[in-house]
Amino acid sequence: MTFRTEMGLYYSYFKIIIEAPSFSHGLSMIMNDRLTEYPLAINTLKRFNLYPEVVLAGWYRMYTGTMEFFGSQTKMCWTVHRGQGLEPVKSCEGLGDPAYFYVTFVFILNGIMMSVFFIYGTFLSGSRLGGVVTVSCFFFNHGECTRVMWTPPLRESFSYPFLIVQMLLVTFILRSSRTGKSTLAALCVANVLFMLPWQFAQFVLLTQIASLFTAYVVGYVGSDKLENILYAHMISLLVCFVLMFGNAMLLTSFYASSLLTIWGVLTYRQKLLAFCKNEIVAWVVQGFAWFIGTIILKVFSSKVLGIADDAHISNLLKSKFTSYKDFDTLMYTCAAEFDFMEKETPLKYTKTLLLPVVLCVFCTIAAKTSKTLWKFLKKKKPEGPGPDLSGDGRQKEHFAQGEVVYNALQLIAFAVLALLIMRLKLFLTPHMCIMASLVCSKQLYRWLSAKFRRQIIIFSILAVMAIHGSTNLQTQWSIIGEFSNLPQEELLEWIKANTKQDAVFAGSMPAMASVKLSTSRPIVNHPHYEDAHLRARTKQVYSMYSRKPAKEVKNALLKLGVDYFILEDSWCRRWSRPGCSMPEIWDVEDPKNAGKTPLCILMAKDPRPHFITVFENDVYKVLKIKRKRAKTMDFLRSTLSTD
Repeated sequence: MTFRTEMGLYYSYFKIIIEAPSFSHGLSMIMNDRLTEYPLAINTLKRFNLYPEVVLAGWYRMYTGTMEFFGSQTKMCWTVHRGQGLEPVKSCEGLGDPAYFYVTFVFILNGIMMSVFFIYGTFLSGSRLGGVVTVSCFFFNHGECTRVMWTPPLRESFSYPFLIVQMLLVTFILRSSRTGKSTLAALCVANVLFMLPWQFAQFVLLTQIASLFTAYVVGYVGSDKLENILYAHMISLLVCFVLMFGNAMLLTSFYASSLLTIWGVLTYRQKLLAFCKNEIVAWVVQGFAWFIGTIILKVFSSKVLGIADDAHISNLLKSKFTSYKDFDTLMYTCAAEFDFMEKETPLKYTKTLLLPVVLCVFCTIAAKTSKTLWKFLKKKKPEGPGPDLSGDGRQKEHFAQGEVVYNALQLIAFAVLALLIMRLKLFLTPHMCIMASLVCSKQLYRWLSAKFRRQIIIFSILAVMAIHGSTNLQTQWSIIGEFSNLPQEELLEWIKANTKQDAVFAGSMPAMASVKLSTSRPIVNHPHYEDAHLRARTKQVYSMYSRKPAKEVKNALLKLGVDYFILEDSWCRRWSRPGCSMPEIWDVEDPKNAGKTPLCILMAKDPRPHFITVFENDVYKVLKIKRKRAKTMDFLRSTLSTD
């Protein structure tokens, strides 16, 4: 029960594999799943990026099998008597406990990530003190850097550590005079490991490609290096496409379109820039070609392959800058994590001195870059057939190597994402910690060349950071507690005791994840909101919280094959801000019924004649859908299949 919403959904597939008669049987079950979007059979490994669960389940089965063979104890269990008339529960610790095993490996992976942060900061700054600064900043701002301690099963917990490895490899390639095949192979592997667990990874890699292309356009990255990185990205994208069973969303992404467009610009750059009379025009032409080409390829590929799964991302960004809103965008923007960055966040950065240090570093890079580019633009071009605007041969004239400029541009990209969507500050804050390492860079701050002077200044900065940073750590460490949700426990126990194994449920996305995980009953909607078909299903289910007539909602649920609807009064009445309650969201989508009493309020009072209340407590009410005549589930399944 502690794994709520998406966490519970992902963990349920780990549970299926470890409880199956064999690993191959469990794998087959999740690849032909009929419980998650009843009555459809879906490949959840493809849809939900479940490779982490598959790998961990395989390791768990091997571990427990080996320990059982040698007769070794793998866990320690005890009974907890809760009192107040509640049934006692069993609690276990040790790697033999599935949840303990699962969470332990998530924490190990993210612990190893801290070593990579140290290496990254050291390499970028050219000083071990830079690594110390990076890691210190991460811990001093731990609550703003990660949420792995609260949400271990989320995709980012498995994916993000490999992004840090990938960015470190890109930084290494940009600094190296020659790019070895082994380094490019490692970059491909890091890309694959980053993309496989997380559907959002493609959008992050899009920002990386955009940053690298910008650095190339202004001359800080040579075309050969950029081509090598592009090929590594293309190969890893194709590998992920195959491993994800031909997930067309990868090929129709802005990321894939951007890769092809930049490759085209590099291939035909001489023809593209033949009529450019000066450097600034060349920059504009290349940037315009990339931007327009990416959009055209994205739209064309999506229409050809009929993919609309990521359309909500475009609509979400559109809603940030315009008055546009629909049901799906409001479902996102009404959640605090998808709103604009909180005003308190920059203040938190300032208290730990992270923001001032990073601003100082960034302004230094910007000033030196601007100065160098201004000198370059003022320089007379040599006579001949035309200026060399390819980006090659200019890097040596610039103050810094391309990796510094790339990381600065990546910081801008992450800052824009975090400002638009608060949840994405989980990319910004760690990268700010990496950029803070450059305060130790002799390349940027030559006046710090004296070793003793540099150490005094750096340790003074760390001491000031620690004043509020240590308070943040104490706050994090002081959060100790246990999970308890008695109303949900009553609901789940009732479902297991009073409904058939094939009874189909609908309700809020978080509740459905818990129902699937704890009762293994079929559900028709769930929290993974990235699929266009699933968004349409959820919209039908959530019509219970609209102002539509009860009969219309009942018919929509019957069409989905639903037997029971779990009604939550809080979903009917709560709102994060004006216009964000479920009935108000439906008013945007269904204006003709605006002003009527929400159906959920009517159902809470008396669900008859279309529904029957079969269970009720302080939070949940289970409504059984009344049918005009009995129909077997086989007939219903066949009817829905033909639809």
